[in-house]
Amino acid sequence: MNSVSARPPAVAGMFYPAAASTLRASVDALLAAAPALPMAQPKAIIVPHAGYIYSGPTAARAYAALAPWRQHIRRIVLLGPTHRVAVRGLALPTVQAFATPLGDIRLDGPAMAALDELPQVSRNDAVHALEHSLEVQLPFLQRCFDDFTLVPLAVGDAEPEEVAEALERLWGGDETLLVISSDLSHYLPYATAQQVDGDTCRHILDFDARVHPRQACGAYPINGLLLAAHRHGLQARLLACCNSGDTAGDRERVVGYAAFAFASSDHG
Repeated sequence: MNSVSARPPAVAGMFYPAAASTLRASVDALLAAAPALPMAQPKAIIVPHAGYIYSGPTAARAYAALAPWRQHIRRIVLLGPTHRVAVRGLALPTVQAFATPLGDIRLDGPAMAALDELPQVSRNDAVHALEHSLEVQLPFLQRCFDDFTLVPLAVGDAEPEEVAEALERLWGGDETLLVISSDLSHYLPYATAQQVDGDTCRHILDFDARVHPRQACGAYPINGLLLAAHRHGLQARLLACCNSGDTAGDRERVVGYAAFAFASSDHG
């Protein structure tokens, strides 16, 4: 593949290790430390996107649970919020791959083309260039799955129905996994964050698609997923919830993290 058609990593060496061997060992250690959580095959997960020392253990809870379907899941639809460049609706890149220190991930061109028909979807490389919410998930995906293609969507200001419509286009079967990248509350005192994040988790478990960006930076993709998942009769399960005060930060101003899995009640 022509390297000029790949988005290079923007936060390697900041949010996660830049050296391939160190990154591989770091992700594998996080996955190995995650407890086994027997469940039906998840159709979707919500995972945090801070630096691995902060939110890596929480994200690993969801990723480790996908191990039984390592070879079966072949397409990842990845949605995350925009932190650097504002955008209306959902933005796809124009490149053919996303690169990490572990190698290139092929993008699913036909699936992305199917989204081009939607008025809320645009092509915008600038939105993706420095965005970490999607990038920090990529090494986890590379270590969890043998061979897959990626549909990366940076979600700006978008109505839940607009996000749900895009998800429906790509819903697919058991070969497709939906991944929503989001942290929870930002910079609250430890005890306050616990209360706020606990309430947010209850809203998500109740499929209440009115999560506010103050509750979760990925509120827009979360709300779209909740709408689509409810329509498909999925059940939500909270796998982990903590904050940076529990992992690698002080407790004065913390960031909240949670991991969820969504699966069919009659599956598996």
